[in-house]
Amino acid sequence: MKKQLFFFCFLGLALTACTSKSPTYTIETSLGNIKVRLYEKTPLHRENFEKLVGEHYYDSLQFHRVIQHFMIQAGNAETRNLAPEELPLGSGEPDYTIPPEFVTEYIHKKGALAAARTGDDLNPEKRSSGSQFYIVQGRTFTPDELSDVEAQNHKSYDAFQRKTYLTLGGAPFLDGNYTVFGEVVEGLDVVDKIAALPTGSKDWPLKDIRIIRIVKD
Repeated sequence: MKKQLFFFCFLGLALTACTSKSPTYTIETSLGNIKVRLYEKTPLHRENFEKLVGEHYYDSLQFHRVIQHFMIQAGNAETRNLAPEELPLGSGEPDYTIPPEFVTEYIHKKGALAAARTGDDLNPEKRSSGSQFYIVQGRTFTPDELSDVEAQNHKSYDAFQRKTYLTLGGAPFLDGNYTVFGEVVEGLDVVDKIAALPTGSKDWPLKDIRIIRIVKD
């Protein structure tokens, strides 16, 4: 029995259960729950997320940027006390950034949890926001489209990654530019619901969608 359990863990068929360093958190939202698993090889982002959750930083924050077939974004502290039609006055995040942790195997597939950041012109090192994150919805790509992304970004996907983008979908053009530090393991339907919401100025949902709280499982 022990040998069988070890074999399954080794194959990755029970990776979440067998990897003690890959904690899961439930993001409770006003449209349902999204469970995410944090990755091992991005410790700076994982530890920062865990710290903010412990401080209840994300409680009552809104999803302030939503683009269907792309992603949903949250983590701006100014949105806690703003109405949906209002816009934040500043960045609404801690006074620090996080060095990028680009890991080749962590791609922007559908359900990827990644750190937002300011643009390259102000942030050539591609350092991550101290609190803002997004979850990829994305779309599926054709083989030719994916090959074009590889050429433009000077990347090469392995067979498994290619299949993921062709069947599950995602946003491959973000790979190597934004740090992916986790993935959704339950609740992709909730991501789809949020992504489908009508939006107004600067992609802010017209309906007030909030993170109620984030809890460690």
